[in-house]
Amino acid sequence: MSIIYKEASLMETTYMDNAATTFPKPESVYRAVDHFNRYLGGNPGRGSNKKTLKAGSVLLECRDALAELFNIRDSSRLAFAFNVTEALNIGLKGLLNSGDHVITTSMEHNSVARPLFVLQGRGIEWTAVRCAEDGSLDPEEIRKAIRTNTRLICILHASNLTGTIMPVAEVGKLARENDILFMVDSAQTAGVLALDVEEQNIDILCFTGHKGLLGPQGTGGIYVRPGVEIRPLKQGGTGSLSEFLEHPEFLPDLLESGTPNTPGITGLLAGAEFIKKTGIENIRKHEQRLTGYLLEGLKEIRGLIIHGPADADRQTAVVPFNIDGMDCGEISMNLDYEFGIVTRSGLHCAPLAHRTIGSFERGACRLSPGYFNTEDDIRKVIEAVHTIAKRSG
Repeated sequence: MSIIYKEASLMETTYMDNAATTFPKPESVYRAVDHFNRYLGGNPGRGSNKKTLKAGSVLLECRDALAELFNIRDSSRLAFAFNVTEALNIGLKGLLNSGDHVITTSMEHNSVARPLFVLQGRGIEWTAVRCAEDGSLDPEEIRKAIRTNTRLICILHASNLTGTIMPVAEVGKLARENDILFMVDSAQTAGVLALDVEEQNIDILCFTGHKGLLGPQGTGGIYVRPGVEIRPLKQGGTGSLSEFLEHPEFLPDLLESGTPNTPGITGLLAGAEFIKKTGIENIRKHEQRLTGYLLEGLKEIRGLIIHGPADADRQTAVVPFNIDGMDCGEISMNLDYEFGIVTRSGLHCAPLAHRTIGSFERGACRLSPGYFNTEDDIRKVIEAVHTIAKRSG
């Protein structure tokens, strides 16, 4: 019996790990991926047969749908990647040169921190501006960190640990006024919060497809503003200018080498269409309501510590917590095995953020409801956490 059938019981769980990857997806996403795999196939840009042309049109449609969602005027400036980590690596390594200075926050995910750690060894200077204990950022601290050689400001739109929403528009304005490139990691916000590359002065936008955009894993991308020159992370087949050994210098081909995850991008297109039909403001309001309900219930539990803003208006649907006298891994395991509630514990690939909020030594148990969760799910979670917390006393 395959693992798929062995784990069929997982469908009966209460899923609270949407900050890692959203689940379930809209039914249209499942159907789109299955339809492509069964009936379309084809490798986009590789030949002129019908299947190849259809595959290419899927990429164009998805590019256009995402461009509309992010207010990108020229969709060809958006290149697909396999996840936001790859997109961020493309941005950081493709923009920065020895002697350049980059500013981030102390809440960044390892997808930004680890590439910059490597780049420090190649002559890149890095300042991680300290955020408050709830993860919030004062834009004035970014201003203070600017140097004459500052080339890039790179911040996350919202924390994967605390959900804290960063002042992207204010920082974007600050970057533009100082002629500094501005890159945003929207892993936790694309599809949930409004993103407007024009209004928010975003020069480089990195996103993933499998979270708020409701697409499959293995999808994501990067937008690069016109006039910004960027080096590709890799070279190879693009289906264009194949007669030359030189890699194409135009987008999106510059950043898209090799066969793309076309079945995944087909699902990502379906996810983007679902968001457009549902309305991003409605998705945000639903998740906000669930987060408020969750926070209200958790605050009543004795011995429980909530990290971050603990304010549904100032954060995404991400709530990390600890219980006095208990290991966060034990809490997460008990929620899973006893109550069928899926969470994530530990450091969440964000050790800098944990140091900022003071939870590095113990980690945290993270609850992250999504659009398909209900108030009944939240009620079940609160009751389960309360039951577990009583044992610690």
